Amino acid sequence: MNIKFSKIALGLAFTAIAFSASAQKKYTQGTATYAVSANGQEGESKVYFTTDSSAMVSQYGPANVKLLTNNKGTYFAVLVDVPVASMKKVAVLTPDEMEQAIAAAPKFTFTPGTETKKISGFNCKKITVKDTKSGSTYTAWLTNDISAPTTVMTKYFADAGGFPVQFTTIQQGQAVDVTLKSITDEKAPAGTFIVPPGFDKISMDDLNHLGGR
Repeated sequence: MNIKFSKIALGLAFTAIAFSASAQKKYTQGTATYAVSANGQEGESKVYFTTDSSAMVSQYGPANVKLLTNNKGTYFAVLVDVPVASMKKVAVLTPDEMEQAIAAAPKFTFTPGTETKKISGFNCKKITVKDTKSGSTYTAWLTNDISAPTTVMTKYFADAGGFPVQFTTIQQGQAVDVTLKSITDEKAPAGTFIVPPGFDKISMDDLNHLGGR
């Protein structure tokens, strides 16, 4: 009786281990929806991604803004579409501007913690994030329930040890608080990762001036 029970228990244990190993959902393409907060303003952004490219789509007042990048970090474009003003502008970073952006990017280091909690249905673990350039520290929550390619939203967390669910990122020098609401394997709409016809190409400086920066 004991021997049979031991065999059953051992079999169940191996089954549990196998289930845990295969429980992680791996995305190679899909759509992630985020709640974002910056400068006291709340909003929502969608990030479409593949193993090669990502596009973040957000709305700021009447303006639809899209950030396009490849996962090699060699291409970055900002598209601004303001239908009420019949305005469509796109700025593509030059190689020099790309180098400047990389040089100005934060350098995050990660210290694991022991605290855990569930956020948006994901089992998360707490880490401390430090920007060694500015000295600023943040709290982030990672999950190993899923894995996905690095995107324009998660690029600073590639070596964090999990997929970021609730975290602070830096966009154009500003801290942005982000929470993953959902992620699916829904493909991006056709044409998401290209600059469509009808957009006037301008410099990044000119685009920043349009935004009052």
